[in-house]
Amino acid sequence: MAIHFEWYETPVAPGKEDKKKLHARIAFNGRVGTDEIRNDIQYRCSLTETDVSAVLDALSHSLGEQLRQGRQVHLDGIGYFYPTLKCTEEVTPDTKRKNAKVRLKGIKFLADKALRSEIGNVELKNNKHVGHSAKLSDVEIDMKLKEYFAGHTMMTRSDFQGICGLMKSTAKTHLRRLKEEGKIKNIGIPTQPIYVPQPGYYGVSHENSPSAR
Repeated sequence: MAIHFEWYETPVAPGKEDKKKLHARIAFNGRVGTDEIRNDIQYRCSLTETDVSAVLDALSHSLGEQLRQGRQVHLDGIGYFYPTLKCTEEVTPDTKRKNAKVRLKGIKFLADKALRSEIGNVELKNNKHVGHSAKLSDVEIDMKLKEYFAGHTMMTRSDFQGICGLMKSTAKTHLRRLKEEGKIKNIGIPTQPIYVPQPGYYGVSHENSPSAR
């Protein structure tokens, strides 16, 4: 199966005249969950599906423990995992209690050469997108978010762009609308928002909502 992509217009800073440029972005080609990966691993080795599930669960816990201690983790043939940090606000040498303003930003991944070789030569197919945001109705966006939050607890603005195939400005407009409608909530900071679903939306109950914890 080919990797589908679309062309998007690269944003230009206000007041800066420049020739219009485009950049390629992978379209949403679907999602593979743990069940599919587990079945595929079981097919390729002598482990049972139960064994594979146990290994994947143990791997998740082991990775979490090492990353929590600030270590870089290397898995042969897969790649490197390492934690990254962010500041909750602008920090200068004169800022008081600087250490209290640092948070975990996320986990980065750098693929091994062996993994890149496994991917090999890929087939690319243009979806003939003209460089504008996808024309999705509010209902279609809700459906995509329900699917996304079925496997995730949080979402960034860039995640939302990728889910819905939107340009940055259009994504911001919809995120503002979704917040005003009470469907999502920003639990991050204004400059680095992290969105979670509100109770009653996108398959999240009141008890399981991250914003309710």
